[in-house]
Amino acid sequence: MAFAALPSGDIALAASALERALLLPGIVGVQFPGNAFLTRQDALAMHPLLEAANRSRAIVFIHHGPRPGDKYPIYGRRDIDNPSPRYQTLDMQASISSIMVTLCLTDILDPYPDLQVYTHNLGGNIAYKVERMDHRSIIFTPDEELPSARFRRSKVIVDCNSFGPHAIEAAIRLYGAGRIVCGTDGTAFGVEWTTNALRNAAIDDASRAGILAGNARSMLAQFSDAARRESAAA
Repeated sequence: MAFAALPSGDIALAASALERALLLPGIVGVQFPGNAFLTRQDALAMHPLLEAANRSRAIVFIHHGPRPGDKYPIYGRRDIDNPSPRYQTLDMQASISSIMVTLCLTDILDPYPDLQVYTHNLGGNIAYKVERMDHRSIIFTPDEELPSARFRRSKVIVDCNSFGPHAIEAAIRLYGAGRIVCGTDGTAFGVEWTTNALRNAAIDDASRAGILAGNARSMLAQFSDAARRESAAA
């Protein structure tokens, strides 16, 4: 199974292309650049694509990256020290965290109940920062629902590839084990690191089995041959 790569510079064209792509064998959704979801205002432009995906009950995989015309990376590799840690961890995690705030703490996904959305890198730094978010919410917006409750209630799925046991444990405490999948992003890193992380994480066997296979299987169940036949018959 695979995601379609669509023309992200023209959202109406991307939406129509997605509908055609979903008719192809093995296509289950679309991968789209994360910069399109950094804020609610950014994501509003994605409505045609989200509507098309919702109609088809497709998956939208939101991956860190620029839209056409975005400056990327923010600074040149020769301009700073330690470019790899800064780009591939600090900057990327901050970006994915902002994406998760858009997806989980705004109403952007409310019109699309049949849409499946997921992102990578355990949703950025949210699992480590949510307590501070809650504290500031209690102080400054005491009448609002706590961010932790809204993240927990969201249906957005996150991938755990390349993360260690402590990060996985923190993500489970926030999202729940049923919202984490394994190995769907960054398999160029290999699988040994992540499988060892899951083996060493202080989690129960059911959670481990779900992350390794069960959760992804559930996410993709509607795309099985049997499910497609039932849908066509209906």
